[in-house]
Amino acid sequence: MVNLVLLGVLVLAVGGCVCVVWAERGGPRWVRGVASVTLAASEVVRRSAKKNRRRRLGTTSGRD
Repeated sequence: MVNLVLLGVLVLAVGGCVCVVWAERGGPRWVRGVASVTLAASEVVRRSAKKNRRRRLGTTSGRD
């Protein structure tokens, strides 16, 4: 069951990446929408990883 969930996530990620490339080449409107959602989700994940890395290193936003 867990393998199916991970496979589904992998398929969605690869599909999103394909849509980003296709949108850059001028794909249809729905492809540009999927690409926008994919890029927004990647930004959320990137910011979350950055916050977790700071928290793990014990640094804060510079305020004492």
